Amino acid sequence: MTASDLKSPEPFSVPAGRCAKGRIRPPASKSLTHRYLNLALLSGQPLRVERPLVAEDTNLFLAALETCGFGVERSSQEVRLTPGNEPVQGGEIYCGNAGTMYRFLVATLCALPGTWRLDGTPRLRERPVGPLIVSLRKLGAEIRCLGEEGYGPLEIVGGSLRGGHTTVDAGESSQYLSALLQAAQRAKRPVEIEVTSLTSAPYLDLTLDAIEIFGGRVELLPGSVYRVIPGTLGVSQVIVDGDDSAASYGAAAAALTGGLVQLEGLNRSSKQGDRKFLELLEQMGAAVTWDPSGQPGVVEIRGEKLAAIESDLSAIPDQVPTLAALAPFAHGTTRIENVPHLRIKECDRLAAMARELGRLGVPVVELPDGLVIEGIWADGVATDLEPVEVATYDDHRIAMSLALVGLRRPGVSIADPQVVGKSYPDFWRDLRSLLSL
Repeated sequence: MTASDLKSPEPFSVPAGRCAKGRIRPPASKSLTHRYLNLALLSGQPLRVERPLVAEDTNLFLAALETCGFGVERSSQEVRLTPGNEPVQGGEIYCGNAGTMYRFLVATLCALPGTWRLDGTPRLRERPVGPLIVSLRKLGAEIRCLGEEGYGPLEIVGGSLRGGHTTVDAGESSQYLSALLQAAQRAKRPVEIEVTSLTSAPYLDLTLDAIEIFGGRVELLPGSVYRVIPGTLGVSQVIVDGDDSAASYGAAAAALTGGLVQLEGLNRSSKQGDRKFLELLEQMGAAVTWDPSGQPGVVEIRGEKLAAIESDLSAIPDQVPTLAALAPFAHGTTRIENVPHLRIKECDRLAAMARELGRLGVPVVELPDGLVIEGIWADGVATDLEPVEVATYDDHRIAMSLALVGLRRPGVSIADPQVVGKSYPDFWRDLRSLLSL
């Protein structure tokens, strides 16, 4: 069962009491797919993307490339991008609720000719881009907020990114800095970016690697200053690694149910920050083995009794809902800290997880920057709990994480299960496979 199979608003009832066993291949990395598509747009060169993520967010980015004049040819395992023969003089681009795409294009469109309008869902209009806009304007970019200052929709005059020196506060999102570093590759003269604060640093490493693959140049100077020398970008082919963020759900299912799950298609040397979630599972008591029986690119997770942990997840904020889903079943009190930026994601993820776990019967303390969750079901779950249909807040990670809770807590159903199509269209199929349904 895929997200596309779930057209109706019928909730998905999670079967409780089963042991997760089997082998699945998580989807390709959303973070890498976005970066490769963005750099292809900046390069203006043909590109073959092998094993890209095919999901709602990346389909929106491919539509944006078409608006910008690229030809897009898709097959089951690759996407071929071909720039058009005639320059495009602007257009309207719809980002849905794809925050990464949105922030990247705020900067990228400043470097491309034309006049552009950038917009998305009502929730996307609530997601801030003010610090990025301020930084771009210091480099000559002409950006007009058509509503509240610092928020979309935006009107962008392309080709206005001159260069020079700017500062950026990336404490809300590392995407601000990633967007600047990519767009600066097409500035009219060198760019220096002074970073005053930074969160989710592993995502910056992905950006720097992607820029290097495309032949770009970024130099780190003393004082957290990044220097970019604009030049020619381009590479003929890229291959997208498996998504460590998506892999966390199968891994967590094994840890939660005492199961044995193998995840294939992952790159052990990948710099994706969410790889660290496997380390958190080990700290909690699960067994994690890479390349079992000599199988490269496979990681095996064996579930054991779980112990609560305290963790600063500022570097891997997407894993907060996943860890929060495990917390009620871990002995002790789980404390998640230093993730205030979760409040500006697809939804306020801290509030959403606190509210829905509370509705399921879990004591949760919602902090300004985190959650404190009691392991009330570490020794078992009562069988007479009331059924609950949990809300997803139009957020894929809330839906997938609350589904994990339903593997142990009876009576959980997921409203709007199709929201997983944003990043993991085959989530329900893979979950059913692991549960032998």
